[in-house]
Amino acid sequence: MVWILALALLAPAGLASAQTRPPPPPAAKPADPAMDATRAAFEALPEPERKALQDALVWTGDFNGVVSGGFGKRTFEALQAFAARARLADPLTGEGRTALRAAGEAARKAARFRVQADPVSGAVVGVPEALLTKRTALPSGTRWQSADGKVTFETRAYPPEAETLEGLFERANAPLNGRKVTYRLQKPDFVVVTAETATGLSYTRYAAGPQGIRGFLIGYDRALAGEVGRLVIAMANAFEPFPAAAPVAATPAPSPAPAVAPARLVATGLAVAPGRVLAVVPEGCAGTLARDPSGLALVEVAGAKPAALALAKSLADGPVVALAAGAEGVSAVPGTVTEGRVTAPLQPGSAGAPLFGAQGSLAGLVASYPAAPRLVAGVAPPMSLPVVPAAIIAAFLAGKGIALSGSREAGPAGAAPAIVGLTCR
Repeated sequence: MVWILALALLAPAGLASAQTRPPPPPAAKPADPAMDATRAAFEALPEPERKALQDALVWTGDFNGVVSGGFGKRTFEALQAFAARARLADPLTGEGRTALRAAGEAARKAARFRVQADPVSGAVVGVPEALLTKRTALPSGTRWQSADGKVTFETRAYPPEAETLEGLFERANAPLNGRKVTYRLQKPDFVVVTAETATGLSYTRYAAGPQGIRGFLIGYDRALAGEVGRLVIAMANAFEPFPAAAPVAATPAPSPAPAVAPARLVATGLAVAPGRVLAVVPEGCAGTLARDPSGLALVEVAGAKPAALALAKSLADGPVVALAAGAEGVSAVPGTVTEGRVTAPLQPGSAGAPLFGAQGSLAGLVASYPAAPRLVAGVAPPMSLPVVPAAIIAAFLAGKGIALSGSREAGPAGAAPAIVGLTCR
């Protein structure tokens, strides 16, 4: 260090001034007209549409980023790659977007990708059930595996103070023989680590919250990278460590106020307009704006924000996913519709839970739930419940000047933020 300083002191004055002069600013990058035009067209779309297109690009294998609705180089290159393969002049025209969504939906269906609540960890996860056919309960999570054991997906949960995010991050980065960490990201509330060996690849993610730490690990054979890689991205985008139901705002009572019973969760609601929630609630609940003979009600809930959803044309028999609010958040519960009824392991508070069919559209709502259901070890087993079909929902909302005209691809994952746990005094 002393030698360097001596050279600086001995240098001619002209040289010293040149060395201390600030460097010239970097030259501006040349504009890319194609990218700028694509950006303008993409950002002109509604956010749910932008996210749906990015999700479809994940499924077509062209996009490997977070589905955020934002535009960047990876989104641009993904759109260009799909357009070239599909022989589209512009992937963001109406025809191009339809083709992209259809391609993504076809790949999603082929993988039998189902967003569901993990009953052990409490997180919401996306599982490609066509590949991961074996399921095993673990002490702190659930393990899904392929039939040949070459792909493993595990969820993990740690109660508060049992683990730290820093400790898990350090162990995920620990040097092991033959294992190389290829990417690491540490944030205050989550960490991500990817690694590889001579024969395998892995992806690990943990998130911290008031309920502790929840995360997952995916490991798979390197030879399957082409097939499994896009599934890993879809699974990472679907992961919701701490799904939560939005509370219903209480209406202040005049003073002096009569004694009232504590509020309890009585139903699940779906926000269909700002501050307006579609639900099935008992008569007399505060905030009910309108009711229907079918049991439907429109409830005023301050702060409720709708999702961009589409209504199915009819209630068809087949598999569905119900989104139900509970004490610990929103649960995605698989079920089956048969002759206007749904059979699913729904828990108390599920009256009004929206049902989503295989196409991702809103197919109906759970019409009612028993006041005193039979419980086994504190859990309600699967039961058959009546359903308010999409046609009645459409007519009810139309009478209130509300229309659902969003994207079918939103499905349960897109609707989860619009789920509201309703209380009634």
